[in-house]
This record gives sequence, C-alpha cells and structure tokens, in this order.
Amino acid sequence: MRPLRFLLAAAALSPVALAQTPPAAPAPDVPAPAASAPAAKPPAGPPSAAVYPVADSLVADGIPPVPRATAETASNYTDSRPAVFDDWHPTRREMLIGTRFGNTLQIHHVRMPGGARTQVTFFNEPINNAAFEPTKGESFLFTRSVGGNEFDQIYRWDFAAGRAALLTDGTSRNSAPRWSPSGKQIVYSSTRRNKTDTDLYVMNPMDPKSDRMLAEVQGGGWESLDWSPDETKLLVIEYISANESYLWLFDVATGQRTALTPRDPAAKTTALWSGGRFSKDGKGLFVVTDKGGEFQRLAWMDLSTKQLTYIGGGADARWDVDSFDLSRDGTKLAYDTNEDGVAVMHVVEAKPPFRALPAPKLPEAGVVSAMRWNAAGTELGFSFACAHSPADVYSFVVATNKLERWTEGETGGLPAKTFAAAKLVRWKGHDGKDLSGFLYQPDAGKFPGKRPVVINIHGGPEGQARPGYIGASNYYVNELGIAILYPNVRGSSGFGKSFLAADNGYKRFDTYRDIGALLDWVGTQPALDPARVMVTGGSYGGHMTFAVAAFMSDRIRCALPVVGISNLVTFLQNTESYRRDLRRVEYGDERDPDMRAFLERIAPMNNLEKMTAPMFIVQGRNDPRVPYTEAEQIVSTLKSRGTPVWYLLAKDEGHGFRKKPNSDYQFFATIQFVRQHLLDEAPAGPK
Repeated sequence: MRPLRFLLAAAALSPVALAQTPPAAPAPDVPAPAASAPAAKPPAGPPSAAVYPVADSLVADGIPPVPRATAETASNYTDSRPAVFDDWHPTRREMLIGTRFGNTLQIHHVRMPGGARTQVTFFNEPINNAAFEPTKGESFLFTRSVGGNEFDQIYRWDFAAGRAALLTDGTSRNSAPRWSPSGKQIVYSSTRRNKTDTDLYVMNPMDPKSDRMLAEVQGGGWESLDWSPDETKLLVIEYISANESYLWLFDVATGQRTALTPRDPAAKTTALWSGGRFSKDGKGLFVVTDKGGEFQRLAWMDLSTKQLTYIGGGADARWDVDSFDLSRDGTKLAYDTNEDGVAVMHVVEAKPPFRALPAPKLPEAGVVSAMRWNAAGTELGFSFACAHSPADVYSFVVATNKLERWTEGETGGLPAKTFAAAKLVRWKGHDGKDLSGFLYQPDAGKFPGKRPVVINIHGGPEGQARPGYIGASNYYVNELGIAILYPNVRGSSGFGKSFLAADNGYKRFDTYRDIGALLDWVGTQPALDPARVMVTGGSYGGHMTFAVAAFMSDRIRCALPVVGISNLVTFLQNTESYRRDLRRVEYGDERDPDMRAFLERIAPMNNLEKMTAPMFIVQGRNDPRVPYTEAEQIVSTLKSRGTPVWYLLAKDEGHGFRKKPNSDYQFFATIQFVRQHLLDEAPAGPK
C-alpha cells in the first residue's frame, strides 16, 4: 500500500504505455457536461478515406499519414475494457466500478456478479475513486480533473437528483477524500492555501459551506488514511520519499497533531510507513512498514506503547505487502504480498495470533488492486488483472471459500488464449546485481527465428513491472512477432528498500547501465535479436528511454519516450510546486552546485550529439508532472541535427493519454513507427 505514489513519482505508466496510457492505477482526476469526442480534422495530402484522421486535440509533427488500413487491422486491440473495483454499497450486495463504454473511464453500478454495468456518470473527462456514503449509500464521492492537469476537484454524486455537486474550490489540487464512519464528514488534502503544501480540510459534504481548514502543513505529501471509530482523531501520513514517511494523529476538533513515528536523527536508515487503519476499538492501528527490515510488512501498533507486532512474517520477510483492508466489524484482515511481481492474497483474523483464514486462489499469475470489505465484513471485493485478461472485479466470501467474478473484461473480441503469458526472466546488472523482468514472446511456430525486441521501462522510478495485461501491446507480439521485455532495474519497488534506493542521487547513471546489461543479456538469448531493439517507456521510463538513446544509441534501432524527462534539472525547476521537494529526494537537489553539475552532465538533453536513433516522442500539453517543454526542447534540437523525429502532442491530456481517440491515434502511429524503424519495412502509405 503506497499512498501518494501516483502523485509523487513521475507516475509509473502501465506496460501498455508502448501503445497507450490506460487508467491502470488511476490518478485522481473537475464539473463539465458530457461532450462528444473531438472532431477529426481533415488531413492534408492523401484522400481522407485512405488516411486515419488526426483529431483536433492532437498535434502530429513529422508523423507520416497513418493509413486507415492500419487502424482497421489493429483496432480490435484497442478495444479492451477493464473494470476497476471502487466500493461496496453499505446495505446491499451491489458495487460501484470504473469502466469505459465511451471515450473515458466513468462510474458504473453493478447489482450482482455478472450483472449489467449501469453507467452513472457521463463526462468527457475520466473519473476516479468513487466511494459510497457509508451508511445509506444515497450518494458517493468522486474526483475529476480537466485535460489531464491533475488539479483534482471533489464532487458528491446524488442518486436522487442524478447530478454531481462540486465540493471544492474548482482551482486548487484536492485529493484523498475520506468519509467519516457516520457519513457526516469528509477529510481531504488541498493545495488551496499556497499551491504547494497539502493542508488538511474537513467538511460536511451535504453542506459545502461547512468546509474548514483543519491544519496547515509543510510539504506536498500529506494525506489522511483513516478516521478513528469515534471520529475524534485522524490518522495522517507525511510522505517524504519512497524510503521515508511518518504517521501522525490529528485531533479533529483542534487540528493538534501528535507524532506516532517521530523522526530519529540518530537512526542510520529511515522507514517507510505506507498504510494505516484504526482497530475497531480505536486502541491500535494496522499499518504497513519496512521499519526493522528490507520489506514492507503488515503490523499491529498498540497506540499506548507504540510497539509493533508483525503479521505474516518477521524481519526476514522476502516480499512486500502491497495493500490491505480491515473489515468494518474489525474481525478480519485481507492483504496481498508482491512475490517477484505476482500477487498472493491472504486473509487472517484481526487479533493475535492472527490465525490464517481461507483466502482467494487467483486464476493465474497477476496483479491485485483495490481490496475492500463489504459493510458486514463477510465479502471481500478486489480487482485482478493478468496477461490473459484486463482488470476485472471479483469478490470472495470467507465463510464459504467462494470466489465470484462480477465483470468479464472484454478483449476486443480477440481470444484471450492467444495472448502471450508473462515469463519471469533474470540477468545480472553491470556490477553483478540481480535483476529481473517479464518477457512476452510471440508464438515461435508463427514467427520462427530470432525476434525483434521492445524493452519497455516502467516509470516511477519507484514503479515495478508486473505480470499484468499489456492490452494493445498484444498486437506487436501476436501480429508483428515482436517480443516485449519489461525490466525492473535498480530503483524499482518490490525488491527491498536497499534496491529501491540504489538509483538515488549520484547513483542515477547506474540504472542506465542496467539497460546496457540487459542488452548484453538479450544478445545471449537464441530467440531474441540484439540487432533489432527498440526502447520505450512512460514518465521516468521515458527519461530512461532518452538516456538509453543518448548513451547507447549504437545498440538500439529506435526509441519511443512517452511523457519523459529530458533533463532532471529543468524538470525539477518546472514540475508543479507541490511535487518538487518530493522529487528532489529521489533525483538530487538541483540547487546544490555539485549535484546540478552531475545532473547536467548525465542529462539526455545535453548529450544529443550521441542521439542518432530515430525517435518518436509523445507528450501531453497539460502534464503537471513532466512539463511538455521537456519534450519540445529535445524535438527542436533533434530536428536541427537531422535526426529522424516524430512528435505527438495532445492538447487535452496530461501525464499520458487517457481519452480513447487520442490513445488510439497514438497506437496506430506507433505501429507505423515500429514497422518502419524496428522492422525495416518501407514507409507505409495510404492505399
């Protein structure tokens, strides 16, 4: 459980980033009526009937016309439909989920396993994080932003009125709304005061005028995790970095705060606390922390003594606990461990000795998210995704050991059995460090011989490649015979806090070298072609793509960075202020002359003379994390140097493309780029 990860790291895009940016781990997203998809502008040159149109929302610079035939043969791969679990109804066996039937993810109501997905919200912008009012379920909260700018606003949807009411100011960034147990209050974080610090606010959502600041804080990483059962206290996290955070208790009446995990200047290492729930009696907390060990462990904290009792593993635990939930009656805990990227679910009694209870057995290796008990504490809801299925919603009844599937995620009509399985592979880093990743390989019978390779690097940097659904990228494997490899270089989460910190500051270049070691490994594999490699990635993965293109251009055919950082100095200067200090902990403080000189020296932007491989750069104009100028400063220079460069800018997107018309065009244009520059096919033209 890593709250704020989507906000603090230049977020890890899912493996589908090669083709499009899906809402796999949705960032909270402000009111706008439903609107139609952007109108397509007629292309110049070839007849429009033969060319796939470029929407008005897109600027396609240097990209050749995309044949409509490309879209016709590949469009099925863009029509996967995941479903993300949001919340249980408090009194009925019904739930809210997020899914897409139009151009963006919206909230839907499902009344039974396998039941119809009834759409509730109809907006042109994607919606996230729906949470029922916890007593009667007559309304729910959700968050939404405009054009991908991530200045999230909080709304309350009223079922009786069939409309949403704006609860926040409409301009600041507001996040993490949480209902009190009675449903009479919510707490949330907001940058309203100065656009930088995430202060805490409390309001009665039925009366937005009741909104009041609970406490001023310093820093952009504050978020409430839970209300005490009597609603007098709040458990709050202060997030400093991927290796450091602190827990606090706030008095709801006065805003007075008490440190639960105070800073220890004498400590040799810091600890990460990444989740917390009050026990039913309010005398303790269930938390997740790496204190005293390498991995994130689930623990019970006695509030009177602050002592920890670990659940499901001691200091020698080998895997992170990713997420957990405590049943509302306080009797059961559900959690999942991240075992080499594969989710394993557990259910235990929520009291010593934390006896194991029946737990869900998942269909295959995959990833779990959004675990939540129903109000009675009898049934656990969650989302599950794997190589053969987009995210779907499941539930599990402990008493009967029964697992039920509530949604059947569509795969665009394509047989899921034809999708490649995720194969765990391992290699050594340049210094002997153990590294791993997941490889999706084409059918050797259909595509014999050495296969071209796409290396798709996750974002974060604290993200992790896991064996999930790769969506439209299945096209490259199934139709073009390309192998896709998702590496976990040093700095990835899931492998212990020392591994997580192994790329910080002056160690940054070591993670670039990890891709060099991976290229060496590719050269040893009989089924892979080291002479035909493309590197790609989103967010920090985009930065890694730029770096590989700069420092290993002679070892790759082409590169495709998506919302990538081209210079960590200009990124730190220009990213939104609420994120800046959080990112300095990871990358280094550019205000320090020595660190600045180092970052400038390794910046891809300052090594463009080495960047000779063809490049396809993708960026959102409204990106608050990686400003679009990071892309444009590279595009203009590469053009002046004569390096082949395609540039796609979406005027209504932010940190990745979330609207289907935009992501579809990105995918079809990427196919053309891959065919031309990785597979050496003649440039395609309309027919």
